[in-house]
Amino acid sequence: MIQTMQQISTIAEMRVHIKEARRQGKTIGIVPTMGFLHEGHLSLVKAAREKCDLVVMSIFVNPLQFGPNEDFDRYPRDLERDRELARSAGVDLLFTPEVSEMYPKPMLTNVSVSTVTEQLCGKSRPGHFDGVATVVTKLFQIVQPDYAFFGQKDAQQVAVVTQMAFDLSMPVEIVPCPIVREADGLALSSRNVYLSAEEREQALVLSRSLKHAEKWLAEGVALDEVRGRIIQMISEMPLAQIDYVELLTYPDLSPVSARTPGQSIIVALAVRFGKTRLIDNLITTI
Repeated sequence: MIQTMQQISTIAEMRVHIKEARRQGKTIGIVPTMGFLHEGHLSLVKAAREKCDLVVMSIFVNPLQFGPNEDFDRYPRDLERDRELARSAGVDLLFTPEVSEMYPKPMLTNVSVSTVTEQLCGKSRPGHFDGVATVVTKLFQIVQPDYAFFGQKDAQQVAVVTQMAFDLSMPVEIVPCPIVREADGLALSSRNVYLSAEEREQALVLSRSLKHAEKWLAEGVALDEVRGRIIQMISEMPLAQIDYVELLTYPDLSPVSARTPGQSIIVALAVRFGKTRLIDNLITTI
């Protein structure tokens, strides 16, 4: 049976529902999203449904995390479709605030996490993770969740939010969830809709190179050599423009040049195909 879901667009109304849930002793989980939902998002709802009494999903395209030349205005939106997917997946409360509700005045307060934001997307998209940390802090304040569910596809975001919650003693457990992929290996992303057929075909090099990287690392290939081989593979795709290919420790995202047995590392990629920037990663132990 498909359950009843309530859509809420104001902070005040959300707080009424959260207060009642708390009064009833319910555990609360949040799945923060920017909408245009796909199976990756729905896998987060499933994880939340298994762990929590009340599942809240937010759909909010957050302007603070987009740079001046990024795709805020063209970011895909389809609230009617999202609403039905969220309902079918088992969301209890769907929070869909307008920008004017979340930011009624210019923000004079900014949440900034250092060090783990200085590599990868944080380096190539200055200010991006300040926007992420700020909006997630607001969502945590509004929803007061016990658990928050984030996809591992944006592994740096998981690291940033986890660090923020720890440093600020936020009473929420960050739950990372596995990357969900298409049958051919492409990591699910709302931005995949931008890809032409040719771009999408060439984008498969991302997951393919990560599979090779996992094998090379298991075989003991030097880290710099693994990075070079990945760059070579991706560069063979004529439509690919590499933003970064990095091997770093995880979750602290510090440079790694030599192998330390048992160390967790991330192989992280960001590549443009046409106007579409895709990210993917592999987290493994060496």
